[in-house]
Amino acid sequence: MKVLKEEFGRKDNQTVFLFNLINDHGVEIGCINYGCIITKIITPDKEGNFENVVIGYDNLNEYENDSYFLGAAVGRVAGRIKAGAFDLNGKTYTLAKNENNNHLHGGNKAFNQIVWDSEVIEDEQEIGVRFTYFSPNGEEGYPGNLNVSVTYTLNNDNQLSIRYSGVSDEDTLLNMTNHSYFNLSGNLKRDILHHSLRIKSDKFLELNDELLPTGDMLDVSGTAFDFTAERMIETGVLSQHPQNKLAGAGYDHPFLLNTQHDQEIVLKDIESGRTLTIETDEPSVVVYSGNQMKSEGEIAGVPSRKYLGICLETQGLPDAIHHPQFPSWVLEKDQEYMTVTTYKFGILEE
Repeated sequence: MKVLKEEFGRKDNQTVFLFNLINDHGVEIGCINYGCIITKIITPDKEGNFENVVIGYDNLNEYENDSYFLGAAVGRVAGRIKAGAFDLNGKTYTLAKNENNNHLHGGNKAFNQIVWDSEVIEDEQEIGVRFTYFSPNGEEGYPGNLNVSVTYTLNNDNQLSIRYSGVSDEDTLLNMTNHSYFNLSGNLKRDILHHSLRIKSDKFLELNDELLPTGDMLDVSGTAFDFTAERMIETGVLSQHPQNKLAGAGYDHPFLLNTQHDQEIVLKDIESGRTLTIETDEPSVVVYSGNQMKSEGEIAGVPSRKYLGICLETQGLPDAIHHPQFPSWVLEKDQEYMTVTTYKFGILEE
């Protein structure tokens, strides 16, 4: 196993580096210290062809102008915060309203737009990169001086682990995720409509017209949201369920996970034979089927369009600060935030 490091570009007089993590089987993870962005994940198909299974750009400028959060670490808080404000310990905090009237994915200059410090990890069991950042009190409106890290490691079981850690000197909010768009066809040969997905989840959150949780948890049974058995993504796109239509024909919904670190999320592409198994200690996964991607321009040499990739964002429930019945993502002073999600890449058995 090895880690290769090269210059990827310059941002605000800082060098942005590309790190290529390569295991003994040829599986490769590319990531940069701008936004902790995962630029590529190279895995074999059933014929042994190695191809990229995430959407990425070729240069830094495209990432700087990206509106899709491709591959990025999202924070301080993933998802939407209603009205761009919250109350904590009797004080109201005002955040940027960067999506209509709401706060989205950490604000105008969030973790995805920061040049992080980086440190290469190499040992017998795994290789990787640890990215660290100091987010000062008041940045994007959040309280507390926050020291945060995002660590990517790859092992010879073709498993990518993402570990998030953070400590603040004041009570604050922290709910991070990774925003990679997966497409197991390889090199974006097809869209993801014929990928199958299984999730160990009996309930999903109902959303309102602003894609904010209403607070109600809906039963998946009998709907296109029932992924307890494998279901094609296309069924949600074609569904007449009001929630599928609300999301723009597809999914942009949080699913409450029944188990943790128990093969709770499995994505498959029958044609390529590739599989992705995701395990996490987070309470939910937001499934976003790329419904808002625009049919203009190109991404990685392929025409941009809806459903080119699917995001499986493990995280706390969105807008939990406004829903006391949801698991809290308040990070208390001097307490450590720690969460891990693993992604195992495999091949369908014949």
